[in-house]
Amino acid sequence: MKPGVCEKIASTSVEAMTEARRAAELFKPFNSAHEGYAVLLEEVDELWEEVRKNLKTRSKKRMREEAIQVAAMGIRFAVDVCDVV
Repeated sequence: MKPGVCEKIASTSVEAMTEARRAAELFKPFNSAHEGYAVLLEEVDELWEEVRKNLKTRSKKRMREEAIQVAAMGIRFAVDVCDVV
């Protein structure tokens, strides 16, 4: 692995966790796996919209933001839908 990759993964993970916490404070837990999947799919679609743009017009910053949103909603899905308490 390239030097610094582990640190970048760790800091990006913190960003995703922060976004998941923010979303948990703003929105109720997912009511079902179907709802969680729909929210996650919406975030993936937003990432895909940016990815499919022409190389000259797409934004790495925007792709990163959307990828963090996908990760955050993945965390929410795991917590809201899959965690057994």
